[in-house]
Amino acid sequence: MDKETITVAIAGINGRMGRASAHAIAAAPDLKLVGAFGKEHSLYTGKSLDELVGLPLKNRTGILVSSSLADCLAGFRPDVLLDFTEANSAGTHALAALDSKVRPVIGTSGLTKEQLDKIEAACTEKNLGALLVPNFSVGAILMMNFAQQASKVFDFVEIVEMHHTRKLDAPSGTAMHTARKIAANGRNYNASSVQEREVLTGVRGGKLENGLRLHSLRLPGMLSHQEVLFGAEGELFTIRHDSFNTKCFEQGILMAIRAVMDIKSLVLGLDSFVLAKL
Repeated sequence: MDKETITVAIAGINGRMGRASAHAIAAAPDLKLVGAFGKEHSLYTGKSLDELVGLPLKNRTGILVSSSLADCLAGFRPDVLLDFTEANSAGTHALAALDSKVRPVIGTSGLTKEQLDKIEAACTEKNLGALLVPNFSVGAILMMNFAQQASKVFDFVEIVEMHHTRKLDAPSGTAMHTARKIAANGRNYNASSVQEREVLTGVRGGKLENGLRLHSLRLPGMLSHQEVLFGAEGELFTIRHDSFNTKCFEQGILMAIRAVMDIKSLVLGLDSFVLAKL
């Protein structure tokens, strides 16, 4: 889409990702941060966004954080709503955005198939695009796609995802997206010649229909990490990605905002946009 400046509002502004996004968007010459939405009755609603997230003087917006999504959409009329709230809210926000002719970019995992079906239908009705992004890190996107390639030749594969203790859903959206990409190969994994017995329920992780296993760790000191382990006789092949701070997500956030302007349906992940650069 040929638009000189893309206007953006952020839902979930007071979270780690919302704050990082505000800095990235405010510094991008082709984007303009026009609105922000936070929880009703929160101490920061009605207050200066610039002060809340600590924007430098040259990137100041003069925006006050809204407590109403409807007011945010109607008052600021953004092109894109970038959402970092929790799953139930994000699904509702996406439908409200599309109804207001605003394109949602959802950075929240845990949405149900029913929610995604409704968003897809709304995209079709409004002839607008939406993006659901399990992980905005370009490195993580490459990790998932490399794992899909490796899983074509390895018969034993397990995914281990590790996050901070405030993450609500398990497994992570990144782990599930990785599993979906591996499942697209149409193969079964981890065939066992013995009858396993779990002495402690769940100790072997979650198991998908194709035999792929997923494991979730939650520890302080972590941000976002994932390993995909491939085993064969006499060797172990590991693909790992580590995010140490939110800076690694900024390139993908900006890419998603620009990309959603040119699509007319719900797209899962930034894979096609990243891989187009290879």
